[in-house]
Amino acid sequence: MDKQEGRDPAALRIDDPWYEELAAGWGEHDGVGPEGSGAAPGALPRQQSAPTAADIYLEVQRSPAFQEVRGRYRRFVFPAAAAFLLWYLAYVVAATAAPGLMARPVAGAVNVAMVAGLAQFATTFLLTWAYARHARLRRDRAALELRWDTQEMTRGARP
Repeated sequence: MDKQEGRDPAALRIDDPWYEELAAGWGEHDGVGPEGSGAAPGALPRQQSAPTAADIYLEVQRSPAFQEVRGRYRRFVFPAAAAFLLWYLAYVVAATAAPGLMARPVAGAVNVAMVAGLAQFATTFLLTWAYARHARLRRDRAALELRWDTQEMTRGARP
C-alpha cells in the first residue's frame, strides 16, 4: 500500500496485484471505485469473456457424462444400502422377537445368533469388496476423465 502525503487514511491506494475486488458482499454498492462500480480503487477491470470456476462446475454437473457417473453410483449404492439395512434389521428383530430361534444350536456351542452375527461381518466385507469392484470397473475411469476435463476447463477461468 502506498500512503499518499496529505490525504486522509481512507484514500489509500492498494498496489497488490492479487487484490482485484472487495470480499463478496462488502462494499459492493457503496459507490467505491470508478463510476460507482463497487470496485476497489486501483482494482483491475474484470474480464467478462472467461467463465468463472462456478460456471464451469455447474456446466460439468449438468453434462450427460456426469449424470451417467452419478446414475451408476446411485444404481449400485441405494439398492446395496437398502439390502444391507434390511438384513441388519432382520437380525435385530429376530434377536429380540424370536430368542428361541436365535438360541437354537447349530454346531456344539455355536447357535443361530452367532452364525447370523458372523454373517453380518461377512456381509460387510462382501459389500465393501463389491463396491470397490463396481467403482473400479464402472465409474472410476469416467470420473477421472471428467476430473481431467474439468481441470482443463478451469485453468483459464476466473476465480
